[in-house]
Amino acid sequence: MAAAGAVRAAGRRSRALFDIFVAEVPWTVSSKELKEYFSQFGSVQRCQLPFDKDTGFHRRYCWIKFSSSQDVQNVFQKDSHILEGAKLTLKQQPRRRRIQRKNPSD
Repeated sequence: MAAAGAVRAAGRRSRALFDIFVAEVPWTVSSKELKEYFSQFGSVQRCQLPFDKDTGFHRRYCWIKFSSSQDVQNVFQKDSHILEGAKLTLKQQPRRRRIQRKNPSD
């Protein structure tokens, strides 16, 4: 039970590293297509599209990681994003500050 909680917490931490959360992704769109679409705004480092183990379909949302904050700004300058006739819902992920850890010997 504790191991499952640790895995979920690690997943939440890793998602904080992404720049944009995208919802309402059509069932027919793949991570490759999402990456191609968002690459028009800048360099996409990673696209994470989670799948449901029971159904085998993706969960209709994803996270996108860009190379720079300017790329993210380029995405949000466009009013709407439509893939295969469906309007995507985008939300910018808050940037986490890196915490400098003190040396335990100090």
